[in-house]
Amino acid sequence: MNNNSVAQQTTADLRIADYNYPLPDERIAKHPLAERERCKLLVWDGKQVSDRHFSDVPALLPHNALLVYNNTRVINARLRFTKATGSTIEIFCLEPVDPVDYALMFQATEHCTWRCLVGNSKRWKEGDLTMALTLPDGTAATLRATRGERHGNAWNIHFAWNSAATFATVIEAAGEIPIPPYLNRATEQSDATDYQTVYSHIDGSVAAPTAGLHFTPELLEQCDAAGIARRELTLHVGAGTFQPVKSERIGDHDMHYEFIDVPRQLLVELIEAARPVVAVGTTTVRTLESMYYVGCILHNDPEATDLTVTQWMPYTMAEQPPMAVALQHVVDYLDRHGLDRYVGSTQLMIAPGYTYRVVQGMITNFHQPQSTLLLLVSAFVGDDRWRALYDHALAGDYRFLSYGDACLFLREPIE
Repeated sequence: MNNNSVAQQTTADLRIADYNYPLPDERIAKHPLAERERCKLLVWDGKQVSDRHFSDVPALLPHNALLVYNNTRVINARLRFTKATGSTIEIFCLEPVDPVDYALMFQATEHCTWRCLVGNSKRWKEGDLTMALTLPDGTAATLRATRGERHGNAWNIHFAWNSAATFATVIEAAGEIPIPPYLNRATEQSDATDYQTVYSHIDGSVAAPTAGLHFTPELLEQCDAAGIARRELTLHVGAGTFQPVKSERIGDHDMHYEFIDVPRQLLVELIEAARPVVAVGTTTVRTLESMYYVGCILHNDPEATDLTVTQWMPYTMAEQPPMAVALQHVVDYLDRHGLDRYVGSTQLMIAPGYTYRVVQGMITNFHQPQSTLLLLVSAFVGDDRWRALYDHALAGDYRFLSYGDACLFLREPIE
């Protein structure tokens, strides 16, 4: 058995119950602070823990850091249709089916198809659902939903509307921001702003990359002034991010696939720049680390056509070259195909036993007990350290989850 097989076996056999901690409901932040950058910041610099505020981030990051964040924008993915009987059918858009490309989907006119979850589906036995809309320009329209094929617990839903408006315009008028279920409250008007990062501009997520919610335009300008380079990528967050690990063994949990889009120029900078890479949020972490394994696929098979990063690839792939070598394979692949960005999907699971290849620092929030996001953090700070950090936060009155406080984790002390 090779070392990677051992690593997979060790990681797969981890018990999710060992990644539990007590989280009283009153510690879950129901709303963000009025000044989002004033939230608490737990800092671990590789040696010690300190308590700061998020507004200190520009001074805490290495002066030559490369700060990478996820520019995805949360869509109004939750649609509530009311039947003539008064029953409400909730349709939750998960991912595009036709067109399958996100950009083309939001530019679609007249009709499109999404894979969706359907709430109260037993009351939708036949026929179509309709919703009357008032579009931003004041015109009236009707959105129609037709149920198609079933895929597990989801359905293909065909949408049609009697307007020349794009689907981006229609869903903005028809839907609402899908705030996390653990907030245990209805969506409020303030969530339309609060649940978006200030740099979000690529439509597609059904959940926010919440570590970025603490940034303000002024704070980003301070990062620029401090010599910290800022770069963007895209991972459209799926509903699977809230999926709890229900299996006893981590190895029996299936990760969800998510869409990623990474500019070629960012890959070149990662290869050439001798600067620490700090990822904002677990979505950015997973995207950057996934790009390494795209390069591994091409390193092992230059003619590979399926570059999807699967869940256990890091733990089973025999030959894993240095980071710069792997990413150069991706750049060469893009150049051969005349592309300026890599677009694909990832199922990557990062858990204790994983070796980080690209990321040296991360900004993240506090995550749910027994979640894959907590596993990712544990793999970064050390499987023997995450609990001490979370205990420190619980004792220090930190606020938890999406609208809560933040962490800055660095692998080595700041000079």
